[in-house]
Amino acid sequence: MNIFITGGTTGIGLSLAKLYLEEGHRVGICARHLEKFPIEIRNKYKLLKCYEVNVVNREELRAAIIDFANGDLDIIIANAGRSVGAKSKTPQFSVANDIIDINVKGVLNTFECALELMLPKKKGHLVATASVAGFMGLPGAGAYSASKAAVLKLCESYSIDLKRMGINVTAIAPGFIDTPLTQQNNHKMPFLMSSDKAARLIKRALEKKKVLYVFPFRMKIIVAILEKMPRSWYRFLMGLKFLNYSSED
Repeated sequence: MNIFITGGTTGIGLSLAKLYLEEGHRVGICARHLEKFPIEIRNKYKLLKCYEVNVVNREELRAAIIDFANGDLDIIIANAGRSVGAKSKTPQFSVANDIIDINVKGVLNTFECALELMLPKKKGHLVATASVAGFMGLPGAGAYSASKAAVLKLCESYSIDLKRMGINVTAIAPGFIDTPLTQQNNHKMPFLMSSDKAARLIKRALEKKKVLYVFPFRMKIIVAILEKMPRSWYRFLMGLKFLNYSSED
């Protein structure tokens, strides 16, 4: 298979790339800064191609995907993303704009470029990394929650629209995964999971062609409860937690 992964130099993207490469698949990865990608992995796998691309730049991204696929693309994983990092009690709009650009526009650009190759052959699999944060508005992370909610609904809609065209669509909604992004967080991260374990679970979900995969299971249960909770209760509960944040306005 030919598999292209955005944001593939660290975290989940890197772990997925290694899994697919170990199975003998061709893998393309892109990121804004390729120097983050372990050189030993670049040297180890002949079926790996790397591109220095910002997913917000559609033309750069398209050129990389076209070059890698050479007319045939089986799976594309829109994994590039940005988290809020240290939470603040007041909105940080410059950060928010960057989050929306990368987490939402980056997914749109990735899917658009992939479908150019997949639709004529009526086969392919679009995958996007969302988050459990997309199911609710988290305090101090409005833009991040909004961006991941957009990805969840985008994938849900596309899974309906594209099914009759032979295209599968999957939204991955992990809890806390130990990556360079989450290492910036200044709050507790329950059920923290390694990126390698997360990648194995994600790969299994993709093989089953799941439309939505939320994990780990304990986080899935908590999110389901919070999502169904009366919103006034949720806001009160989250308001109490927000008082404990260490970051300042």
